Amino acid sequence: MQFNSVDFMIFFPVVVGLYFIVPKKIRMYWLLIASYYFYMSWNATYALLIGGSTLVTYVSGLLFSRLDKRNRSIIWKRLIMILCICVNLAILFLFKYGNFGIDTVNAVLSFWNIDIIKHRFDFLLPVGISFYTFQALGYMIDVYRGDVEPEKNIFRYALFVSFFPQLVAGPIERSKNLLNQMRNIDKLKLWNARRVTSGAILMIWGLFMKMVIADRVSILVDTVFNNYRMYGSTELILAAIGFTLQIYCDFGSYSMIAIGAAKVMGFELMENFKAPYLARSIREFWSRWHISLSTWFRDYLYIPLGGNRKGAVRKSINIMIVFLVSGLWHGANWSFVVWGGIHGLYQVIGDILRPLKERIQKRLQIKTDCFSWHLLQTMINFSLVTFAWIFFRADTISEALGFIGRIFTKPTPWLLFNNGLYNLGLNQSEMNILFVSVLILFAVDYIRKKNKMMVDAFLFSQNMWFEWFVIIGLILMIVTFGEYGPTFDAKQFIYFQF
Repeated sequence: MQFNSVDFMIFFPVVVGLYFIVPKKIRMYWLLIASYYFYMSWNATYALLIGGSTLVTYVSGLLFSRLDKRNRSIIWKRLIMILCICVNLAILFLFKYGNFGIDTVNAVLSFWNIDIIKHRFDFLLPVGISFYTFQALGYMIDVYRGDVEPEKNIFRYALFVSFFPQLVAGPIERSKNLLNQMRNIDKLKLWNARRVTSGAILMIWGLFMKMVIADRVSILVDTVFNNYRMYGSTELILAAIGFTLQIYCDFGSYSMIAIGAAKVMGFELMENFKAPYLARSIREFWSRWHISLSTWFRDYLYIPLGGNRKGAVRKSINIMIVFLVSGLWHGANWSFVVWGGIHGLYQVIGDILRPLKERIQKRLQIKTDCFSWHLLQTMINFSLVTFAWIFFRADTISEALGFIGRIFTKPTPWLLFNNGLYNLGLNQSEMNILFVSVLILFAVDYIRKKNKMMVDAFLFSQNMWFEWFVIIGLILMIVTFGEYGPTFDAKQFIYFQF
C-alpha cells in the first residue's frame, strides 16, 4: 500500500477517523492493528519477520532491566546485546544480502578455478526491513546504555516498531522520541485544527514532490540510464542531474508524507531532510540528508568506533567504515558500497585539505562571507553529490564507469539548441512542467534553509489568502500534472527496496 495509491487514500481517513473516536484505552491497539494491516498489504507472511524482530529486542530490553536490578555482571548484558544484534542482522543479511554474498564468494572462487556455489535464495525482499531492524536495534542499544527505560507493554513497543506512517521507509525513529510519545497516547489532544491542517499540508507537499517531480523526471532518467550507450554527454549529464532530483523528491516525499500523517494523529516524527542540495559542503550535506540514518550511524557506529577522539588517522578510518557500511545498507550491490566510499573519501580529503584551502583563501584574499562564494560552494557540492549518485543509480560499477566515460568522450553540446532533449521520454510541455516544479521545489528549500521552517510553518506565518492560494495550487498541480492513470506505470518509492 503506497502513499500515492487509491488504497491509502481510503485507508488513512478510515484509520484516523476511528482513531479519533475510539476510547482512549484502545487507541494504541487500533493503531497497532492498522500498522500490521498496512505492512501485511505487501506480503502477509513477512509480518512474522517484523514480529520476530520486535519480540527479540523487547525481551532483550527486559533482560537488561532485570540484570541491572540484580547487579549482575556487565558481561551478561553485553552477551545479550551481541546475541540480539546478531539475530536481527542475521535475518537482515539472509533476506537482503544472501544472494549478494553467494555471488561475491563465487567471484572469488572462480578466480582460483574452484567450483562455484550453485544454490541461491529465492526470497522476496521484505519491504522496509532495513528501517524497522535499525529502529528496533536502536531501542535495544538505548536500553542497554540506560538512555531509556525498557518498555514493559509489548503492544506499545510493537506499535513503536511498526507505526505505519514511517514503517517502510523512515524516518528511523528513536525510542526517546516516538516511544515516549506512545507512552502518553491516552493523554494526547486528538483534535487540533491547526495541527491537523499542518499535517495535511505536509502530506500535500510530499505528494507534489513524488507525483509531479519524482515520477515525471524518472521517465527521463530511466530512458537514458537504461540505454546510456546510445547517448552523449549532454543527455547523460541531464540524466545524472535528473536522478539527483528524483531520489531527493522520491525519498523526501515519503518522509514528508510520513511526518504529516503522524502529525495529523498527534505524533511528532523527526525531520529527515533539510534542503540538502543547498548545502555548501559534503559534511553539511550529510547533516541535511537522511538525517535519521546518518545520526543513527553516528550514535551507534561512529562514536563506538572511537569517533574523532583517537587522532586524525583513526577518525578518517572511522569515517570510511561508516560510509562503506552506509553504502552496503542501501543495497546488496558493490555499486552502493562505492557510492558510500566516495562520500567517505569526500570527507576525508576535505579534512586533509582544509588547512591548505584556508591558507589559499587568506593569501588570495578571497571573500568567503558573501553570496558569490556561497553560491560557488553550493554548485561544487551539488556536482560532487551528483557524480556519486551515478554509482547509486547504475546497476553495476562497470556501467557507472561507462556512463562517466561517455560524459567525457562523447560531447553533444548541439542538443541544447536543436530540441534534441525533448526526445528523452518527456516532450516540451512535460519538460516545462518539470522545470516549473523544480523551481517551486528549490524556492521551498531556500525558505526552509533561510527561515529554518518547514512549508507548513511558513504558510501559517503568511496571510490566509496566500496560504490557501498555495495549498489549492499544489492540489491542482497534483491532480492536473501528477503522473498517474491507466497508461502510467506507477512507481513505488525508491527506498522501499532498502
